Amino acid sequence: MKPRLLFGIIFMVAFTSLVMYNFSGSIGSYVNFEQASYRFGSETHVIGTWVKDMPHGFNNQTRTFNFHMMDEEGNVRRVVYNNAKPQNFEDAIQLVVKGKMKNDVFYSDDMLVKCPSKYNDQSLETMTAGASS
Repeated sequence: MKPRLLFGIIFMVAFTSLVMYNFSGSIGSYVNFEQASYRFGSETHVIGTWVKDMPHGFNNQTRTFNFHMMDEEGNVRRVVYNNAKPQNFEDAIQLVVKGKMKNDVFYSDDMLVKCPSKYNDQSLETMTAGASS
């Protein structure tokens, strides 16, 4: 086997291994708060809804937005979001927070706010109007 071909194969295997290792570390899993508490130091995604009647607000000292969220299993935990409150937070029908659980508090660096779509509402009205005709 030629040395250049052998070097090329080794380089491709090493590069592919490195890409797969880095890519697998960036993929988080979707879990509830109970499961996140057992994943020590692992970054996870939790899907849930904002609990509006519990304390929430921006903390100027720590520069974090704090609120309570209920996951899909009904577990409620405090979430500390390391950023300002998203602009459309109050309109959210679902939240996805990405971060780590520490001492029953979920610390999040990234949040996806899912709001109802005005286009979905219009298509539902069109469908119901068409069905009643």
